[in-house]
Amino acid sequence: MSFYLYLILGFLGGIPAGMGMGGGTVTIPLLVLVGGVGQKVAQCANLFSFFPMSIGALKMHADNGLVKTKGIGWVILPALALSAAGALLASWLPSAFLKKGFGLFLIGLSFAGLRGLKEKKR
Repeated sequence: MSFYLYLILGFLGGIPAGMGMGGGTVTIPLLVLVGGVGQKVAQCANLFSFFPMSIGALKMHADNGLVKTKGIGWVILPALALSAAGALLASWLPSAFLKKGFGLFLIGLSFAGLRGLKEKKR
């Protein structure tokens, strides 16, 4: 696979990630369907890219006064522990199971988004 194709796929996944919309929902399907990589590799690449993106986003939000530090440990500590547990679980699960689970997750997100649009119209 071409370096430039991966660069474009990273750019396309980085746009929603930069806006806080979950870049993995775009990056993982792009890497699997367009980039031809396996599900586990795509999820690993997404997790690996999330760290530097989140640091940049955190700095930007902190500069804009949007970061509230009170009680932040109660969010960070469980998130770190459960992220590690999820990564371990993903390493043990078959790729086909992960692919189907991620697909169901995306379908659920779609329905939640459509429901939100319907409620806004009221």
